[in-house]
Amino acid sequence: MVRFALVVFLLSAFTLSCAVGGSTPAPATEDGILFQDDFSDNGSGWDRVTFETGETDYNDGVYRIYVNEASVDYWANPGLNFTDVRVEVEATKVGGSDDNDLGIICRYQDTENFYFAVISSDGFAGIVKAEAGEQTPISSEALEPASAVREGNTTNTIRFDCVGESLTLLVNGTQVATATDAEWAAGDVGLLAGTFDVPGTDVHFDNFVVREP
Repeated sequence: MVRFALVVFLLSAFTLSCAVGGSTPAPATEDGILFQDDFSDNGSGWDRVTFETGETDYNDGVYRIYVNEASVDYWANPGLNFTDVRVEVEATKVGGSDDNDLGIICRYQDTENFYFAVISSDGFAGIVKAEAGEQTPISSEALEPASAVREGNTTNTIRFDCVGESLTLLVNGTQVATATDAEWAAGDVGLLAGTFDVPGTDVHFDNFVVREP
């Protein structure tokens, strides 16, 4: 069976940071790192928001996204601006249903326009385009099974390459989805997690790294 991406976004009343006009990161290090964060510093620039139904915030050395509402995505950004990047993070599902989504954002323009690559804790993956608040899978018609995903309450290393018009999702070192789209050439990066029918998704992110492609 294939899985359709979420169709409900975080309500505009709870808007988070916007990439347009975001700060430019420092030049890349010798090993090509443009930005990295192990979330040990609560002042490193990410959104810190608490909702009645969850939060996006630092939490004891990780970044936590908790969504206790059905059919909703929450996300967070560091407020930076990049062009071509290779973004990687360690994502650990610690609570809630395996019927969820979690992953990485690139070329974030505002709360309604960006790309994101996600997996689910029951073994699906895909690349999605958010445009004018509508989510459309662009790597296939829907999220599809991916054997590289480790299911359940465990850690997956997720990587999202956004290079030119090419978008590529890798999970635990294995390529699982690709897409081509030319809508945006630059923007912020970020993290995202959400629910389908069952609320309670709780994901911890760590060792976030943005590299030159």
